[in-house]
Amino acid sequence: MTIFNFTSDSDISNWKILDDVVMGGRSDGDFKINAEGHGEFSGKVSLENNGGFSSLRYYFESLNTENYSKFVIKLKGDGKSYQFRVKDKRNNRHSYIYKFDTTEDWQKIEIPFSEMYASFRGYKLDIPNFNGDQMEEIAFLIGNKKAESFQLLIDTISLE
Repeated sequence: MTIFNFTSDSDISNWKILDDVVMGGRSDGDFKINAEGHGEFSGKVSLENNGGFSSLRYYFESLNTENYSKFVIKLKGDGKSYQFRVKDKRNNRHSYIYKFDTTEDWQKIEIPFSEMYASFRGYKLDIPNFNGDQMEEIAFLIGNKKAESFQLLIDTISLE
């Protein structure tokens, strides 16, 4: 199942940037379709005013995903570490998180649902890992506890 396949004419209106500015920080993320037709999440993470993260979130109607066991994402990074996040229900405060490192080449990242742990505001929660039955939101986040520029190109996000 394909969740999103980026092309030059993709509708990205349900993709939203959420930076640490919601709590007074100064990070600045951006999202667009680049000239090659890939999703481009880029910007600067700032530690000013207790900041330190930028995120890109995709909201969609609830998907029944109980017949799948992992995300498969084709992306090209910048050598930095990121988080991929999922919410089974958009209104939940916690997300399920998987951390991954990027290279400067195209990669296929496989993320088993069973390895995605629950977290809220940086704290791991004592509840079971993601069961994968349904989802309403996915996200990419960078927050490596340092000020840095970043760029993540995204080609496809699917389930297997």
